[in-house]
Amino acid sequence: MRPDHLSAARLLTSAALAAVLALSVAGCKTTGDDITGSLGAPQTPHTDADWREYAQVWGARYRSNPSDAKAAMAYAEALRETDQRAQAVAVLRQAAMRNPSDKPLLGAYGRALAAAGSYQDALNALDHAHTPDNPDWRILNAQGAVLDQMGRHKDAQRYYSSALKMVPNEPSVLSNLGLSYALQKQLKQAEKTLRLAVAQPNARPKVRQNLALIVGLEGRFAEAEKIARADLPADQAEANVAYLRQMLARQHQWSKRGRPRRGNRTHVSSKGKS
Repeated sequence: MRPDHLSAARLLTSAALAAVLALSVAGCKTTGDDITGSLGAPQTPHTDADWREYAQVWGARYRSNPSDAKAAMAYAEALRETDQRAQAVAVLRQAAMRNPSDKPLLGAYGRALAAAGSYQDALNALDHAHTPDNPDWRILNAQGAVLDQMGRHKDAQRYYSSALKMVPNEPSVLSNLGLSYALQKQLKQAEKTLRLAVAQPNARPKVRQNLALIVGLEGRFAEAEKIARADLPADQAEANVAYLRQMLARQHQWSKRGRPRRGNRTHVSSKGKS
């Protein structure tokens, strides 16, 4: 891969992984009513202060009973949201050792490993979070995102295709599939896939943001900003546009650094290729 594509590739792999890690991989939410309603934890956090309070509450519950899988998952979620990824992995590793058959927990452990950059270990954990005779589309989606992060885009796309056979037009899977195409520099196919994702009634704002990113990478910046602002409150729209501008600026800056200086006859080194 040429240097002028590296920044976009890194950006897109991060976007794909972040999107899927935000999902409840095995169908058991770590910050939803199935936990907060039953155990009386704070409401789903929104700010950094909320997440730190959440970490204190769930951390105390986890320490009082390290075998409590739900407490471990909620505590680990809060740790990741406060940039304590290694500790989140450690918590879930211990919980998984105590609950080796708990597939939602193994899914959460796989996500935590992926977020910490341990991709092969993440794949191993996710492989045990469902079975071939009873596959979970969320796990397939997560496995695809990890494979994309490892540069194995064709393999990732096979996982997304398997997930889509179970949940046709699921926007979170389509979004990751679109980003995977973009990583292969198939921007037209990426845009087509992401537009289908955005058209689904249950598409999350992140999916629209990913579409805006792809349209921006294609050079249609005004259209990209319009997409990023659509159907959102003013403050959130401004935040999305600011994020989009930042990401596209990073890609542009990297592209400029990857070009040979004018008058320099030396070609770009093959070290920039993968």
